[in-house]
Amino acid sequence: MADMKDFRNSSFDISLQFINRWSPRSFLEKAIPEDVLLSIFEAARWAPSASNVQPWRFIIARTQADLEKFHSFIVPGNLLWAKHAPALAVILSETSTERGPNAWHAFDAGTAWSHLALEAHNQGLVTHAMGGFDNVLARQVLNIPEQYELHAVVAIGYQGEKESLPDNLQEREKPSSRRALRESLFEGSFGKEAL
Repeated sequence: MADMKDFRNSSFDISLQFINRWSPRSFLEKAIPEDVLLSIFEAARWAPSASNVQPWRFIIARTQADLEKFHSFIVPGNLLWAKHAPALAVILSETSTERGPNAWHAFDAGTAWSHLALEAHNQGLVTHAMGGFDNVLARQVLNIPEQYELHAVVAIGYQGEKESLPDNLQEREKPSSRRALRESLFEGSFGKEAL
């Protein structure tokens, strides 16, 4: 397993959960206890949302039959490793409310995903969200109504050894770094450095 100090260092003092959470591709084919799996969706349930609309929805697969349905719409490059995850989830959000279009649905779903990913890490699990899936086919296979936008498929499980991956993926099986805070944080107007 990777030593985070070799890959990630924060410029300011923060909880290690933010540093230590990353998105591996190697999964053990080990079942997740139901209470542990459901706890990560419980954490997502408590995410904030505009007007408390809670537009996010999750469709999970944990039986062999459901996992195979999900495998049908994951692109081959991702399926190579994602097929070993014992659970998969699609993250989607409702694009409108009874008052009309919800401009914040994707932002809110992203917040719920963050809660899910951090709680998974707290529970000893790893997650890897992927955009590499056939959105149209997923909508058909999972019978998703038109008013929902699909955002990502998430592989969920216990981290495996990188040696279980093909050589080209072993090279990538490490935590990614982040750009310096000064490159993302502006003050007063866009482009004006805050640090």
